[in-house]
Amino acid sequence: MAVLPIKLTKTKRDKLAQVLWVLNWISVVTGIILFSLGIFLKVEINKRQDLMAEHLLQSVPNMLIAVGLIACMINFLGGKICYDCVDTNKFLRWKLVMLPYIICTFFFTLSVLVGALMCYSMHGQLEEALTLGLRDAMRYYKDTDTPGRCFLKHTVDLLQIQFQCCGNEGYRDWFQIQWVSNRYLDMSQRKVVDRLRSNVEGKYLMDGVPFSCCNVNSPRPCIQYQITNNSAHFNYDFQTEELNLWMRGCRQALLDYYTNIMHSVGLTVLIIWLFELSVLTGVRYLQTSLENVLRQGDPECESDGWLLENSFVETARSNFNIIKHLGKFNQINITNNGDPNIDKPPTAHYGPDNVPPKPLPTAS
Repeated sequence: MAVLPIKLTKTKRDKLAQVLWVLNWISVVTGIILFSLGIFLKVEINKRQDLMAEHLLQSVPNMLIAVGLIACMINFLGGKICYDCVDTNKFLRWKLVMLPYIICTFFFTLSVLVGALMCYSMHGQLEEALTLGLRDAMRYYKDTDTPGRCFLKHTVDLLQIQFQCCGNEGYRDWFQIQWVSNRYLDMSQRKVVDRLRSNVEGKYLMDGVPFSCCNVNSPRPCIQYQITNNSAHFNYDFQTEELNLWMRGCRQALLDYYTNIMHSVGLTVLIIWLFELSVLTGVRYLQTSLENVLRQGDPECESDGWLLENSFVETARSNFNIIKHLGKFNQINITNNGDPNIDKPPTAHYGPDNVPPKPLPTAS
């Protein structure tokens, strides 16, 4: 029994072909949108690639770019096919092409769905990439005179100002690393030398943060040094008073930013997938109805269209049998105890040069 059968008259088939022609051109535009979304996502990731570890984050934008280009080509061809299907005679030239085209379009539509799901599943990879990337960026914050790292101070400061964040998880992350270069430390001062010697790794650690962590909305001048020392500042208690620093960590700030982008892109791709699926369904109905017209031999007759000629179970069983029979063609028929040459007649060995001997003359 056919799956979701409908009856289409000549007028309905023509209207369906015309509507699908328009929808395929709209699908070309959706392909351009997918391509643009991939480019946009790629640019946004590349903007802060110095703050992210390598975790295959480019896979989603690269897939959207590829799917967008394929969508333009497939739907351009689909528009041409649907335009010619208005005329039954022109359909004959596409008859052998339409089924492979529908199969390819089905897998393409499936890839669009995969792209949408990938946008929603990148949260874990993105979080890990940001955690490792920000940790390394903060570690190299002081290396302003080291080639390849001299830009990281500017990058981290700009990040903390733009996203109103501080540190990786919070401002206390700066207490655990040396973020001031030794070239700016006065080694003639005893307290500087003692602080360096007090650390096992010889790092100059302090309870301070870079200036970019300061909250510009605070009415009090920024306290960025000796944050945990109440006696160093007048009328100050760091445990009870709200500090004039950004409280949110930059990892969470960037994660929220990219998550919102991913969800917006994923929702757009999901809508495009539903649209492409509806176009594919219409093309399938058009193809099956026109093939039934050719079987009946009357271009003006009413014909049946369907998604599948048989039920899902029967179609799956039929395709499985086809694949199984194709596999048998590659097998060798081995009989007689596993020797494929047992039934072959033995080759006569005439001599060292494989030359038959001359017959002996007989006495008459």
